[in-house]
Amino acid sequence: MWRILLIQGANMIHLGNREPEIYGKTTASELDVMLHEHARRKGYELEIFYTNVEGEAINRIYHAVEEGVDGLVMNPAGFNYAGYALRDCVKGAVLPYVEVHMTNVEARGIKCLIAPVADGVIFGLGVHSYVLGLDAMLYLLSNSPAGALRTHGGRSGRE
Repeated sequence: MWRILLIQGANMIHLGNREPEIYGKTTASELDVMLHEHARRKGYELEIFYTNVEGEAINRIYHAVEEGVDGLVMNPAGFNYAGYALRDCVKGAVLPYVEVHMTNVEARGIKCLIAPVADGVIFGLGVHSYVLGLDAMLYLLSNSPAGALRTHGGRSGRE
């Protein structure tokens, strides 16, 4: 059974309350239920980790590597503005990585600092971006040769 870590970055715990005209009315807890149901239906283990602190996200990613987590999906959210340390962590963690955003970040003029090290990026489809991001991770995990998961920049993963 695949183990996937989903990190929700700065401000994501306030979904449904913070700028619902941009991010919609689905709350963080409603999204969590939806995503855990997706994991149950598709047969993988999902951990969802919320943090407003970049260093906590970095620590959680490195801990995930130590625990043998298979893939990382993340909405870096507010970390995109100055997340160079987080980008370096994702790059060095050697986990397949899919980045998700609820809104069309390109249309909003947001420069995603972490996206260049992602295996894929999905954005602009509201909460469905998460479902597609998790499906993309399952695709990456299922289509990588055992012991050599492809990750950012062509580096290989598990040895």
